[in-house]
Amino acid sequence: MSPSTILLLIAAYFVVLILISYFTGKEDSNEAFFKANKSAPWYLVAFGMIGASLSGVTFISVPGMIGGQQFAYMQGVFGFFVGYLFILFILLPIYYKLNVTSIYQYLEQRFGVVSYKTGAFFFLLSRVTGASFRLFLVALAMQYIVFEEIGIPFWATVIISILLIWIYTNRGGIKTIIWTDTLQTLAMLISVGVAIYLINQKLDWSYMEFLNSPEFSAKGKIFFFDDPNSATYFWKYFIGGIFIAIAMTGLDQDMMQKNLTCKTPKEAKKNMFTMATLIIFVNFFFLSLGALLFIYADKFGLQIPTVDGRTRTDLLFPEIAMNQNLGTALGVTFIIGLIAAAYSSADSALTSLTTSFSVDFLNIEKLPKEQQKPLRKKVHIGVSILLIIVVIIFNNLEGNVVSNLFKFATFTYGPLLGLFAFGILTKHQIKDKYVWIIGLISIIITFGITSLPENIIGSYKFHWEILPLNGLITFLGLILIRRK
Repeated sequence: MSPSTILLLIAAYFVVLILISYFTGKEDSNEAFFKANKSAPWYLVAFGMIGASLSGVTFISVPGMIGGQQFAYMQGVFGFFVGYLFILFILLPIYYKLNVTSIYQYLEQRFGVVSYKTGAFFFLLSRVTGASFRLFLVALAMQYIVFEEIGIPFWATVIISILLIWIYTNRGGIKTIIWTDTLQTLAMLISVGVAIYLINQKLDWSYMEFLNSPEFSAKGKIFFFDDPNSATYFWKYFIGGIFIAIAMTGLDQDMMQKNLTCKTPKEAKKNMFTMATLIIFVNFFFLSLGALLFIYADKFGLQIPTVDGRTRTDLLFPEIAMNQNLGTALGVTFIIGLIAAAYSSADSALTSLTTSFSVDFLNIEKLPKEQQKPLRKKVHIGVSILLIIVVIIFNNLEGNVVSNLFKFATFTYGPLLGLFAFGILTKHQIKDKYVWIIGLISIIITFGITSLPENIIGSYKFHWEILPLNGLITFLGLILIRRK
């Protein structure tokens, strides 16, 4: 596929998104931008949240994980389901009862202003990092596929990407995101379905024949109980998955802002349960694609792509989709799926970061009405520039993108987990002014524990259990500063 064809596809895709933005963004108010006037259909929210939770990380990097750990990721996905049930039964009723715009307003009502600002700060840090990793991954793939060939540098690719997001989220905010995420989730799943179908055709298999093949059996192991020291050990993945879901969805303004657009708590619960169920099947679908990619590479002697001398399993999907003559349909749907994967998470991150900074730090809801909308628009531009800078910085990082993303999130989401757990599970008040110190100390201690040398921890490999460990340390620290 020629670069000009790919650019036309990208342009056509964004024309559709901008049209959606035009129709959904006619009401350019803060109530529509932050809450969609609490009128979003729950089934659209549920479907769109799948795309937002998957993002470019799942679209490209999760299939690439197969080479190192087979289907072990599914153990974490089963944990996600349990975590989503906790959100459904515990967190959503709290948020709706308090009628919050930012979920961190709960911390102000429960503990005080410093706890509130501390929670919002850790969200901003977590989401800027997470969104930037996701954008970096997809920008890297786009650079590899098309922009490098036509002489556009990586930094320009990043600027163009975020500028396009800004254009279609500028007016409607979360109201627009509900509809664009639905489109983008559909595009992503169609892309994966077409890839699985066409690669199976090339291998002369049906999908069921593929699942029953010896080649799949060699790559499709899900449960790992044999080595507690391994990062793929079941209980690490499963328990970590529970807390990952609670922290990165239930305590995350980005994801909860969508839930809070539903008309009633009952509809929000329907949304959450639907998403929790579908996410299991969708992740298995993605991992099936990953197994198929590696089987195809093995069968035809395809080398894993390298960038700057480093093996990048993240790029195996784009390599096969774009360079293996499997048909125009695969190339077209891959490009559309890739764009959808990038923007289904990045656009909502931009909106939620704008919401959190405006509400939590600038107290926009307390300002005169005539000042609110201009201020929100300035914040929206500022957050866009910040994401550009961070993505370009991340271009110099090494390591698997999924691992880096979740590893960093386990540190920054840990204090949030501890704060909310302490607020929900106890009735204690705390010395609010010391909360930020507890959060910082918790991160430092957790980082120190996970950095212990082999002569102390042996062959033990930390994984997602870092998050509940971090949350527990924060919880214990809050006990120390509770009011008698």
